[in-house]
Amino acid sequence: MKEKIEQLIVGYVADYPGEEGTKTNWKAPLVAYADADDQLFSELKEVVSPSHALPEDFLPEPRTVIAYFIPFQESVAESNIEGKKASREWAVAYVETNRLIHDLNSYIGEEVDKLGYRSTIIPATHNFDEERLISDWSHKHVAYVAGLGKFGLHNMLITEKGCAGRVGTIVTDLPAEPTAGSEGENCLYRADGSCTQCVQRCVNGSLEEQSYDRESCYSMCLSNEKLHSDLELADVCGKCAVGVPCSFTAPVG
Repeated sequence: MKEKIEQLIVGYVADYPGEEGTKTNWKAPLVAYADADDQLFSELKEVVSPSHALPEDFLPEPRTVIAYFIPFQESVAESNIEGKKASREWAVAYVETNRLIHDLNSYIGEEVDKLGYRSTIIPATHNFDEERLISDWSHKHVAYVAGLGKFGLHNMLITEKGCAGRVGTIVTDLPAEPTAGSEGENCLYRADGSCTQCVQRCVNGSLEEQSYDRESCYSMCLSNEKLHSDLELADVCGKCAVGVPCSFTAPVG
């Protein structure tokens, strides 16, 4: 069952640019699975927010949470290295990937339904409290529970294919064996303190070794949204995820 789901996800992402005429192309996704009853989901109410949702808030009697990471091509990340503002290519990739995640989840839902199971569509972004700037369903934390990656100093999820990309999740009652998370860290700073490049890359002074100013970060994202106002909700920055050792790989080990 897992192999079939992964083939569906990888195939859909590969075909999407040709079928939808996107400017963005993506690398092959990574897919991981979590038991919907994993105690770590309850712990997200402490780690993220007391209002953080559980899988059963989306679907009665869920069994599995599917998490996937869609990596950007190197050219997208490289376009966003220079300057303070998000590049046009990065902003377009952000918007098109959010749309891809919605469409992909809809497609997987249809395929899961054919197999006699159910799933639910969860927005790729903009499902957060605008005052607290905290998500009620953090895709990256859910993906961590599923064993898709580990968090870096920049608060991004670092997968085997890095952090320059987008995470999506699906709650379903389809059974699938949980993914075994890797041991150790994927972030050089968290492993041995040897890298702080993401801190140096932060253009708004929002990220420090021991702190993260969420409001300052979001203000930079809103500034980029104004810059790219002709796009659909391009409230993005991404400077800390590009031009760093973990952009396209997990550099530890």
